[in-house]
Amino acid sequence: MLGLSGIAEAQLSETSRDYYKAWLKTAARAEEAVDNSRASSAAFGKLRSEISEYREIFAVARTKNSERIHTLESQLEALGPKPETGEEPSDIAHLRKILTEQLDVLRVPRIVSEEAYSRANGLITEVDRIIREREAAKLLSRGPSPLNPTYWPDAWTSLERASSGLINETANNLRSDVVRQKIEDQLPMILGLLFAGVVLIFRGRKWSERFGDYLRSFGGAGTGVWSFVVSLTRILLPFIGTMLLVQAVSLAGFLGLRGQLVLQGIPAWAAIFLVFNWIGRQIFLLRRQEELQVLASMRIAELRLLIDLLSTMLILHGLVQLLGTVENISEATRAVIGFPVVCVTALILLRMQRLRSTDAGQDALTGDREKSPQGFSRLIELIRRALYLLGLIAPILAAAGYVHGAEALIYPAVTSLALIAIMIILQRFLVNLYVWISRSGETARDSLFTVLIGFALALLSLPILALLWGARGEVMTELWSKLLEGFQIGGTRISPTIFLTFAALFMFGYTLTRLLQGGLRNSLLPKTSIDPGGQNAIVAGTGYVGIFLAALVAVTGAGLDLSSLAIVAGALSVGIGFGLQTIVSNFVSGIILLVERPISKGDWIDVGGRMGYVRDISVRATRIETFDRTDVIVPNSDLISGSVVNYTRGNTVGRVIVPVGVAYGTDTRLVEKILGEVANSHPMVLANPAPSVVFQGFGADSLDFEIRAILRDVNWVLSVKSDMNHEIAKRFTEVGLEIPFAQRDIWLRNPEALAGGGVPSEKTETTNQVGEPIEMTEADLSVEAPDEH
Repeated sequence: MLGLSGIAEAQLSETSRDYYKAWLKTAARAEEAVDNSRASSAAFGKLRSEISEYREIFAVARTKNSERIHTLESQLEALGPKPETGEEPSDIAHLRKILTEQLDVLRVPRIVSEEAYSRANGLITEVDRIIREREAAKLLSRGPSPLNPTYWPDAWTSLERASSGLINETANNLRSDVVRQKIEDQLPMILGLLFAGVVLIFRGRKWSERFGDYLRSFGGAGTGVWSFVVSLTRILLPFIGTMLLVQAVSLAGFLGLRGQLVLQGIPAWAAIFLVFNWIGRQIFLLRRQEELQVLASMRIAELRLLIDLLSTMLILHGLVQLLGTVENISEATRAVIGFPVVCVTALILLRMQRLRSTDAGQDALTGDREKSPQGFSRLIELIRRALYLLGLIAPILAAAGYVHGAEALIYPAVTSLALIAIMIILQRFLVNLYVWISRSGETARDSLFTVLIGFALALLSLPILALLWGARGEVMTELWSKLLEGFQIGGTRISPTIFLTFAALFMFGYTLTRLLQGGLRNSLLPKTSIDPGGQNAIVAGTGYVGIFLAALVAVTGAGLDLSSLAIVAGALSVGIGFGLQTIVSNFVSGIILLVERPISKGDWIDVGGRMGYVRDISVRATRIETFDRTDVIVPNSDLISGSVVNYTRGNTVGRVIVPVGVAYGTDTRLVEKILGEVANSHPMVLANPAPSVVFQGFGADSLDFEIRAILRDVNWVLSVKSDMNHEIAKRFTEVGLEIPFAQRDIWLRNPEALAGGGVPSEKTETTNQVGEPIEMTEADLSVEAPDEH
């Protein structure tokens, strides 16, 4: 609990009072430093860290006792408002007084904590502004030009003084009896560390290369995964060896101040060199395996050499910075020493930009554009142009005296290139891992997973890029804290933690729903007597209920209080209801279809002149597959409000009518007998009820009969009709019955008038070629392929 000033301070313990007084002194000192602005940037950074610790404590204290305060407020609300006229009962008044005093005691620390938090936050903002302005002024300030020859002797003298100082310190320490005795005491440990370090440095990379080549020789989907894991030992083993050497030298204790500072920087410089060398080898392997088509096969060795040289330039830049810190050299000397490193780095970047394939004259960093993803090719092209501009601008800025600005451009660019290369290599590794785990083959490389992995790696690289380009760690930490705090919407706070909790709970519920649906569809429901349409309705209903419950549990588990949004949501629902009433109507109709099931999946229906099979019933519309293999999307409201003919509802039994005409004078009883035999002999015709033959009447040209029969499966109606017609034609031919057809006689009243007309001397016959009809089999007439209708 924080201490308070005045009356509130007396209510606190002595420790809390002392803590609050310490914060007041720190805040006053910070305000004075900000007003004077004479402290160094390092001092301001230390002051900022101290204030940030106080702010974290205030952030916790301002939310403390929230539940207790809420309880007291609820109790006061339960007592009702104080009467404006008259006096309330003494017991209630006494209780109200006690609750109010308790509430005031709890509110005062929160208010003070809120004020202290705001004060600390404001001071941190002012300190950040001062440091940021100083850094910007340093980058934009123009110092001495390194091209001025008058500064060169001093620079050379500073280098000689630094090197001689390092050597003399080391030599003097080695002549010391105390140091010699220490070396003798630690000699076995020192020799062991030196031996192990040298072996790991000079043989560790060879071992990892041989093991990686051995794994790649087996091939297979997992080769890329294990080769990548083994390739990390190219960094790990030499780095461990370097740390062992550093530890051995540190145990010897013969280095002076300069030597100790250099020794402290060796692990970081070794890591830079090893990582850059690893990047070059990985790019070479990816190009050899043709997984990175943006690289040409020519002059890869030169590219790897340039990458190693870039790491060397970064190490030299670190030495220059260390020299400026240890020797306290002048700005002119600092510019002269750092200028050659900037120029060589710029030349390396220009050379990398100009790498070209000797055989095809194509850029080594663009490669085969037709085989590479266009987005990736554009990224590589953008990088090439940035390298070109940096290679030209950085030396010019340094020569003009803007050495700090040139270094702030070129070295972060080099490390950013390394970061981009690492992200590309990591993406390839994760894609190989996905291919290996999923066993989906090379098609998985172009799946959505690859895009999502690339997007996630790009997001993860953003804060690292910000740090590389000069963003301070304290600022990034504060931004991360604000991101975790989230933002307020009404009375609800939305933060990444809450969002991830909601997403995890919803995905868990969604997965359980899908598993439950799969179990019902494949295991439980097929063993019941429920028809397929009812089974589909149960599975779909389970899915809707499960998703609703998953969302409800996710909202509750994430701690989202949506009560404050209820009024707004209610007002929006009215407007949305008018605008989306058609969609709502279709949704409700879809629910009715699933519950009442007038139609089911697989039914043959006719709605509004559209005939076909029901393939899917969703909450908005129903998909019907017609007999010519086209899909018709029918809104669910049309199925509820309109008339629907369902040919297969409940069962597939249906009737077929086959009309037949015979010539006048034919024995009608014989025709009736033949048609009855044809109907009864077909295997698809049910015996009960028996088929019937109807003498319909006397037509214009024939005696009209009809076969009316009930089929086992109405989906075969056309096939049955065709079979019966073939059999009728065969039987009529056997007994000599004639099927009449219309005949017309044409009388020409004036043939002599036509005799004078021109008659062509030569007759040309024209033969119309008609394509062969498409033949269909019984398999084409199944329920799954209803083309015959």
